[in-house]
Amino acid sequence: MTALGRSSVRHTVALPGHGGAVELSWHGVTHTGYRRTANEDSYLADVPLFAVADGMGGHSHGDRASDAVVRRLQACVEGDFVGIESVQHALHLATWDIHHLDDEDRGIGTTVTGAGLDVLDGGAVFRVFNVGDSRVYRFQGNELTQVTRDHSVVQELVDAGQILAADAEAHPESNVITRAVGFSLEPEADLTIVPLVPGLRLLLCSDGLTKELPAERIRLHLAARLSARETANALLDAALAQGGRDNITIIVIDVVHAPTSSPSESLD
Repeated sequence: MTALGRSSVRHTVALPGHGGAVELSWHGVTHTGYRRTANEDSYLADVPLFAVADGMGGHSHGDRASDAVVRRLQACVEGDFVGIESVQHALHLATWDIHHLDDEDRGIGTTVTGAGLDVLDGGAVFRVFNVGDSRVYRFQGNELTQVTRDHSVVQELVDAGQILAADAEAHPESNVITRAVGFSLEPEADLTIVPLVPGLRLLLCSDGLTKELPAERIRLHLAARLSARETANALLDAALAQGGRDNITIIVIDVVHAPTSSPSESLD
């Protein structure tokens, strides 16, 4: 397990050439859970880049894979904003870091999902990226929306109409993912733009959270409007109370202030 970055009560970033600023608050937390002997999750939480990685490979090998990703992402940051090209290059470098770690050809890799603070058309945005089945959720206007799409066998079955979304977690192949960082393959990340607006909350998490708590339970925790620290800890406690069957990693990001004019949401 690797935890990089810091928690912040308030952090302000000036928008270049705009005269305005964005103000963020966030908190990250991780736990091994009650049924795992090691925590293979890692996370990065600091302006301008937030990410959660869930390693695969067993014992310390998945941990090394997730560590490689968050360290490469941290190293790609220069300043208060980060472009998606820098993120993609970091994922490319992490792929080959993992390749060299896999000296016994075990087949190790990691999911990664994240949000990078950037500027688009003069407005502040999160550039959300995802490889695998860790997730980013948006909470806005009392509604919870999954921003990322799982790269998994069960998601493909849901998309094809072969199973119901409600049955996905109980499916025997629920842990089988179709994309990852590692395995000597170039990572293929989905990219989405989320404009920053006051009151927006982002939740980044590994599947250790979503396998324990349904979306409505997560929404209610975010809707309670506790601080980012209190919300992340409450979600962790709730997942552990439900059994804590896997490693659990959570980052909650609050947009405290942002200029009111922001770009429209779109795919990049």
